[in-house]
Amino acid sequence: MSDTSDDNQERDPQGPIENAWAMKIPSFKPEDNPHGLLEESSFSTLFPKYREQYLRQVWPLVQKLLNEYHIKAELDLIEGSMVVRTTRKTWDPYIIIKARDLIRLMSRSVPFEQAKRILEDDVSCDIIRIGKITRNREKFVKRRQRLIGPNGCTLKAIELLSNCYILVQGQTVSALGPHKGLQQVRKIVEDTMKNVHPIYNIKALMIKRELMKDPKLKNENWERFLPKFVNKNISKRKQPKKKKEKKPYVPFPPAQTESKVDKQLATGEYFLNKEQRKIKKQKEKDEKHAEAAKRREEKRNEAFIPPQEPGPSTSKKTDTVKTMVDIAALKEKIMKAKKKTKKTDFKI
Repeated sequence: MSDTSDDNQERDPQGPIENAWAMKIPSFKPEDNPHGLLEESSFSTLFPKYREQYLRQVWPLVQKLLNEYHIKAELDLIEGSMVVRTTRKTWDPYIIIKARDLIRLMSRSVPFEQAKRILEDDVSCDIIRIGKITRNREKFVKRRQRLIGPNGCTLKAIELLSNCYILVQGQTVSALGPHKGLQQVRKIVEDTMKNVHPIYNIKALMIKRELMKDPKLKNENWERFLPKFVNKNISKRKQPKKKKEKKPYVPFPPAQTESKVDKQLATGEYFLNKEQRKIKKQKEKDEKHAEAAKRREEKRNEAFIPPQEPGPSTSKKTDTVKTMVDIAALKEKIMKAKKKTKKTDFKI
């Protein structure tokens, strides 16, 4: 056992790798493949008409960048396509895939300054198609706007947490960044288009970032820390205040409703003549009219019913108030009479 362990230590001096995402990919140099590629390979993509003017301005920079890797780039304005091809001097077999991703991103309105990062080894791209997730056009537009957020705040938050560049254009979402960040972006985008608000995934990413900093919790299960959001499908219509109670289950079918003939048989009306039926209906009408007239008379007579007399406690108070008012009136009358008598005496 000791010999095998010594051999392993000699082979791998760095020891076991804890985090595979932290590994540095060794760069591929021309010395690694001096003979070049055996066959020529090419990729082409179409671009929309509104991108033609921008691509014509930027295309010399694209050719200059790809010439460093010995990749030939062509722009066909008649067909509206971009083509990349390998040459005999091309030494990197994977650079043609990177060049293909470069023209795909540029055709989807990604600026050249961001798209050229795809040629780096630790950067990849992902084009997420969101057009077929929701068929309803109004829902699609609302959910896509929810992904962008007010003034692009939500999209900026996702970019900061995932270290990716994200562009929402038409029915696609273009993402550019590290592999782990692209996985997070795809999950957020797909959940948003399936009517899950992006703030839930953003909160989870923020909690994970804080947990990664803690060495004690770094290798533990984080489910207890992550928020759990329950989907509540509440109807927009107003719920009734008095909910109907469920009746006990009965295996037998409900009784058949009575027809008009059955009701006439039960009351005995079925056996009557036309004249007798008319007389019966007239009697019912007269009874209804009599009841209505009786109610009207009762309402009219309510105005003539005398009000209830107040009790002994209230009568004493009213009497005292009346006496006080009467005395004051009498004093005023006496004073006026005295003044009149004085005036008459003076005149005589």
